[in-house]
Amino acid sequence: MDFPRGTIKELTFHSRELGEEMELLIYLPANFSPLYKYSLLIAQDGRDYFQLGRIGRLADEYLNKREIENIIIVGIPYKNVEDRHKKYHPNGEQNQPYIRFLAHELVPFLDKEFPTYHMGSTRAMIGDSLGATVSLMTALQYPHTFGKVLLQSPFVNDQVIKMTENFAESQLLDIYHVIGSKETEVKTTSGKVSDFLTPNRKLSNFFMQKSFTYFYEEFNGDHTWTYWQPDLKRALKMMF
Repeated sequence: MDFPRGTIKELTFHSRELGEEMELLIYLPANFSPLYKYSLLIAQDGRDYFQLGRIGRLADEYLNKREIENIIIVGIPYKNVEDRHKKYHPNGEQNQPYIRFLAHELVPFLDKEFPTYHMGSTRAMIGDSLGATVSLMTALQYPHTFGKVLLQSPFVNDQVIKMTENFAESQLLDIYHVIGSKETEVKTTSGKVSDFLTPNRKLSNFFMQKSFTYFYEEFNGDHTWTYWQPDLKRALKMMF
C-alpha cells in the first residue's frame, strides 16, 4: 500500500556549545500544518535512522492509519566515527557540550520553528548503541525537557549505571529498552570486543527498582540494524 509521504528537509544550525554547524534532517508528516501541534522525536545517528531504520516510511504508515500521534522527527547525523565517539561516548571530549546542545539549543530552536507542545512528556529521543547512551544521559540530566527515551542496544559503562542509580525523578521518564541476547561479543568502533548484554541487564535492574515507566526486552539477535529496524515498528507505536 502506498501512503501519503512526509517530507524530509535538511537544515544547518549553528551550535554555540559545540562551536560548529550541526546538520539536521527534519521529517514533517504528509498532512503537516502549523495549525496542529506535534510531538518531537530526536534521533541520534540521524541518517542511519532515516536510511537503515526507514523511520520516515514507518511514520508515514502509522500516521496514515492514525495509529500514532502527530509527530516531527529530527535526525542529527554524525560526521564520522571520531565525531560520533567524541559526542556520544560518556568519556568523549564533546559529550557534555553535545548534551547541552540538545537541551539548551536544539529544543528551543525546534520549539520556535515548529508547532510543538513545549512539554517534556511530548519529547522523545532515540539512538542505537552509543547514540542510545547519549540519549539516556541527556534525559537523565534534563528529565523536564525530554520525557521519553528509546534505547536500542545502548553502550553501558559504570558512569551510565551510576547516573541511573543517582537519578531521583524517575516518575518523569518513560523508557523503552531493548538489547540482543547475542550481544555478548560486540566489536566496537575502537576495535575492542565488548559484552553489551551483561551491563544492559544490570541497567535494566536499576530501571525496574525505580518507578520508571519502563519496557524491556531481549531480542534474539546481535548488535545490528537487522534487528533494530524491525524493532522500530513496536517502539514508535508504544511511545507515541
